[in-house]
Amino acid sequence: DPFITIHPQLTLLYHTILQRPQSRRPKKAPVTILKQTLSIDFLVLPSHNINRTMSDDESDASSASSSNSEPSADEPVQPRKKQRTGTSVPPPLEIAPTADAAKATIQKQANSSSIVGKNNKSSSNKLIIILDQAKLETVKNRRGNYELLNCDDHRDLCKKKLKKDPKEFRPDICHQELLALLDSPLNKSGHLQVYIRTCQNVLIELHPSVRIPRTYKRFAGLMVQLLHKMKIKASENGTTLMKVIKNPMSQHLPVGTHVYGMSCQGTLYSPLGLAKALVPLDPNGGETVCFVIGAMASGHVTVEDHPYIEKMISISEYPLSGAAAINRILGAIEHQWGIV
Repeated sequence: DPFITIHPQLTLLYHTILQRPQSRRPKKAPVTILKQTLSIDFLVLPSHNINRTMSDDESDASSASSSNSEPSADEPVQPRKKQRTGTSVPPPLEIAPTADAAKATIQKQANSSSIVGKNNKSSSNKLIIILDQAKLETVKNRRGNYELLNCDDHRDLCKKKLKKDPKEFRPDICHQELLALLDSPLNKSGHLQVYIRTCQNVLIELHPSVRIPRTYKRFAGLMVQLLHKMKIKASENGTTLMKVIKNPMSQHLPVGTHVYGMSCQGTLYSPLGLAKALVPLDPNGGETVCFVIGAMASGHVTVEDHPYIEKMISISEYPLSGAAAINRILGAIEHQWGIV
């Protein structure tokens, strides 16, 4: 017999379901209904209905998968879970640096913060230089931009509006003196600290690693930015290169500092005699020494402006420019401290 006989009532139920229209058929396939009714894992049907049953099972399975979100009356309703639309992958964990790597990083940051020579001695004792009465003032031009006031570009403004002699406005003198100071071996070895005091009583501190622009035009732009923003930072590591600090200057000097003013009317010393008499023999010991050098076109440093000055000194019988006087003083100190 090519057919396997089953219960006649179930066979009748099966054929009855198949004869119904597609819209009135149950969602579950006939084979599934019969299996649930008999509680068996297999069911053998006549061979001429096997193909039809398989196609019905596939279509019903597809319809069931499409409508699986609609629960049946028999099954309990379960809360739906929200689908994650944008699943972000967490970043990979970073491995903590080793002790050697951390030490190298700290050493690199220390080297980048200051210019120190290879055979540098301890920089605990520094020579302090104060550039006094520097003519660093800003003025607004016709185009609305700020410029550094100078005798070449603002001669009429100085005469008519400010009622002052244009020859007094010489910011290039401060530029020349800064180049002489910061380019010296004494500064590159870490034994020099520079301050600027303007004619408007603005006090500026310079980091030893700052590099002053070589041209006056760029120097003027840098000074305008400093006077307006009060601080100049390095773009690489964020080190503060120049900043405006609070007055008076005496609170920034170490305790026991000997301050000397430079003037052509002071006591005459030769450069080497000045270094031996006023500067400690060893850069790592002794007391700190400070020199106040003028950065103005005319005049000299006075004790009235700096009451902490102990003595006025001179290093030449002739009047010298600020840059020439700085070169003579720093050369003698470098010779005494063995800085080449």
